[in-house]
Amino acid sequence: MKKWLKRFAYTILILFIIVNIMSAFHAYKFTHFYADAAPIKKPEQMSFGEKATAMIAGVKYPKSKVVDSLKVIHATIKIQTENNLMLEAWENIRVGNSSIKNTKGTIILFHGHGSSKSGVIKEAQVFDSLGYNILLVDFRGHGNSDGNICSIGYNESKDVKAAYDYIESSGEKNIILWGVSLGAATILKAMKDYDIKPTKVIIEMPFASLHDAVKGRVRTMGLPEQPISTLLCFWGGVELGFNAFSHDPSEYARKVTCPVLLQWGLQDKRVSEPETKTIFANISSVQKQLVVYTTSGHVSLCKTENKKWITTVADFLNK
Repeated sequence: MKKWLKRFAYTILILFIIVNIMSAFHAYKFTHFYADAAPIKKPEQMSFGEKATAMIAGVKYPKSKVVDSLKVIHATIKIQTENNLMLEAWENIRVGNSSIKNTKGTIILFHGHGSSKSGVIKEAQVFDSLGYNILLVDFRGHGNSDGNICSIGYNESKDVKAAYDYIESSGEKNIILWGVSLGAATILKAMKDYDIKPTKVIIEMPFASLHDAVKGRVRTMGLPEQPISTLLCFWGGVELGFNAFSHDPSEYARKVTCPVLLQWGLQDKRVSEPETKTIFANISSVQKQLVVYTTSGHVSLCKTENKKWITTVADFLNK
């Protein structure tokens, strides 16, 4: 009996070690991007060997490419962060008048995980048509910005601060922040970390905590949330050098006192309704609005329900 129990204990220990090694590999791959990585194949396109490798060690994510299809006259600029990373951004140029003084204000746009400023062009063009200056920013590790690491908003708050400071230094008084998913969560962290004071904020589908974000990703893969999400979150924090379980946008929301428009898609499989309601409840502003898009998931709400999005955003900005 003792011999059997000993073997059983060794088996459990070995399985525990293997699962933790696999989790560490996956967490690392999810937070790092590679310029030389091939496009990710769908499972049905993979060979048996590729599937086995992906299951054990994760897949290499290619660094997002920038495709300039912005139908607004703009310039490509570089913005330096406090830790000397260079971020690439697009800034629109007003024909015949590059001054900010004759516009309604400036909206800074922040994309989601694994995307780039190219991914928010649709929204940017709407904001431009509404009479605002726009600044589209590549987060560190994304697009044409420096680095290849994404801390899922923890360090990217420095990028939001750098972009905000850049616009503020131009003399702009009406600065509005817009972000989707990672971008939305990072805006909340930047407002908490640096006490920046935008006039208004539009956040779409922010995750309530990093642990919740990992749960959402695991859920979309058809895998059990536990213990996978906890292990991924733990190892991701270890590898990136911070307590991942303390990265909590729902708590950061308590620092937000300006008018806020929070938007979410009812079909979202990554960010849950309870997460969204928690963030909304925690926002300290007395001028806050939650809008739900009934046919949309974790995608661009501007693209899926365009008319509703434009009307909602325009009304919020005009208040």
